[in-house]
Amino acid sequence: MAGPAVALLVVSMLLPGSAAPAAEPFRVGEAILEPVPAAALPGFPGRDPAGALDALRRTCAASPPPAAATVAGAAEDLAAACKAAGSVAPAEAGAFFATAFDAYRVVRPADGANPERRSGFLTGYFEPELEGSLEPVPGFATPVLARPGDLVTFGPGETRPGLDPSLRAARATGDGFEPYPDRAAIEDGGLGERAKPILYLRDPVDLFVLQVQGSGRVRLPDGRAVRVLYDGRNGRPYTSIGKLIVTEGHLPLEGLTLARWTGWLRAHPAEARRLMRQNASYIFFRRAEIEDPALGPPGAAGAALTPGRSLAVDADLWRYGLPFWLEGVLPGAEAGERGRLVIAADTGSAIVGPARGDLYLGTGARAGVAAGNLRDAVGFVVLLPKSRAGVVPGDVR
Repeated sequence: MAGPAVALLVVSMLLPGSAAPAAEPFRVGEAILEPVPAAALPGFPGRDPAGALDALRRTCAASPPPAAATVAGAAEDLAAACKAAGSVAPAEAGAFFATAFDAYRVVRPADGANPERRSGFLTGYFEPELEGSLEPVPGFATPVLARPGDLVTFGPGETRPGLDPSLRAARATGDGFEPYPDRAAIEDGGLGERAKPILYLRDPVDLFVLQVQGSGRVRLPDGRAVRVLYDGRNGRPYTSIGKLIVTEGHLPLEGLTLARWTGWLRAHPAEARRLMRQNASYIFFRRAEIEDPALGPPGAAGAALTPGRSLAVDADLWRYGLPFWLEGVLPGAEAGERGRLVIAADTGSAIVGPARGDLYLGTGARAGVAAGNLRDAVGFVVLLPKSRAGVVPGDVR
């Protein structure tokens, strides 16, 4: 039975000014959001909804960057739900998510020859554990670079005159802005004195893995571990090296795990260099201490990521902090488990579209295997906070 905090929340939702689920579906990006009662979601709220509640509280307490004008989920409504979450007991977590939010299934309508699609696509990512050194020494010669002082990152929807609108960053010059050097140019010394290493890894493949994942833990020769965190990128488009390896026929798509493609790259250094340089995107980092080993690095929302609960989403469409119900069998699921509550807390350059997500799975080799194996069709159900203004929550038509 729901406790007092949830009971009071239910009463507040029934007061004038609250809104029932929309009678007509509304759109987010290319998708239509169809109202669905939480009770009709098979398996909802899943095993241990208190884990999702903890992740929500952590995300609510963070300071996210400004959101794009196109995101779904009204900021004031989510703030009210976050405030209510602070007094919810762990045993009441499931009831809280069912009453504080309205559930909408993300459906991409039929388009030409494509039938209606009720499943999205979910991948996994992780925090790699690598070996490194604070100084260049034999065995550790690949630099991890700090953010250069002339790198300017653009906010959501922000552009600069004369630049390709697809660029998400640029180099500030005395006369304005110019495209930032791509990966190949940076590797060839294009940053000059602005290239300032924060530490050194074993080889370029380790650096590439770190850049793909966006953060990592580095074990130093004295046994200490430090965390390296994303601190900006050159704004160039991302190209999947896995796709390049498969397209060129070096490895089959079936069974293409992280261990397999990184092993192939190390066994073919000349080909590896050529392929990695085709990914023009380049990531810069900063060094940080590890405060809680059980949690991951901060995501784009500013909160430490929770393994199995933090979801990277398209930040141009979804507000950080929104809960999602993922319909499907996810990593670590127990027998009979049919879905999981997760919280939007991060983003990524490859995470584009309303039914596309990347689930954070933890730190180290085991998490890396799980992340590499997660490439599944799942259903996406967004939980939008109930409106306090008597309007359809999150309507961005």
